[in-house]
Amino acid sequence: MASVTRVKPRVKGRPAAKVPTRKTPSVKATTGSRAARWPKPVPPDDVTEIFRRFAEANPHPNTELHYKNPFTLLIAVVLSAQATDAGVNKATPALFAKADSPEKMLALGEDNVRELIKTIGLYRTKAKNVIGLSRALIENFGGKVPRAREALETLPGVGRKTANVVLNVAFGEPTIAVDTHIFRVSNRIPLAPGKTVREVEDGLEKIIPEAYKLHAHHWLILHGRYICQARKPQCWRCLIADLCRWPKKTALPG
Repeated sequence: MASVTRVKPRVKGRPAAKVPTRKTPSVKATTGSRAARWPKPVPPDDVTEIFRRFAEANPHPNTELHYKNPFTLLIAVVLSAQATDAGVNKATPALFAKADSPEKMLALGEDNVRELIKTIGLYRTKAKNVIGLSRALIENFGGKVPRAREALETLPGVGRKTANVVLNVAFGEPTIAVDTHIFRVSNRIPLAPGKTVREVEDGLEKIIPEAYKLHAHHWLILHGRYICQARKPQCWRCLIADLCRWPKKTALPG
């Protein structure tokens, strides 16, 4: 008779053999708790002082996008998604010379728009949106850019941030358009820390004094673009460095 090898029965729910696995570190293990990494947001008096200094240094900030009217501003902001303002400004003069209204843009056509903006990222999709929103403005809003966030957000290629920029710049509404710069700066100082753009926007709306809300998002964008940069913040020349609670301030090189 052939010998029989007995196999130890496998316990249900357990592997037959223990296989070494790489343990994935927890978020806390790799980055520490949020409380350990970041201080509490600056107090209300410091928030007021921060924006007072911004206002004193730059009383009349504005968008760096070039535009002629509310329509061309809307187009410029739509084109600026995942692109730089400088890059958009290189492409729009020729576009706006041919089409500075929804009617002219629609007559220009998607192929021509695409050719004129091909130096901008995602230009194919953006050309389609430019024609789509031009048609929607004519059909639904009498060819005028609406002065309401909900209406603006019905247009192709227009989200909450774009709508907030148009409301602020074109119509003087005290909206806060949170881009990557504002998101970073708000979490770094911190002013109104949040995990999402909407959390930061809502937080800033609550803490920024009414007297500074109209220009607040411009000041924060410019601060993030030129001073509080992502990789190498220039803390040594920051006008709010003494109020900022970021624990990794940089010193003057050399």
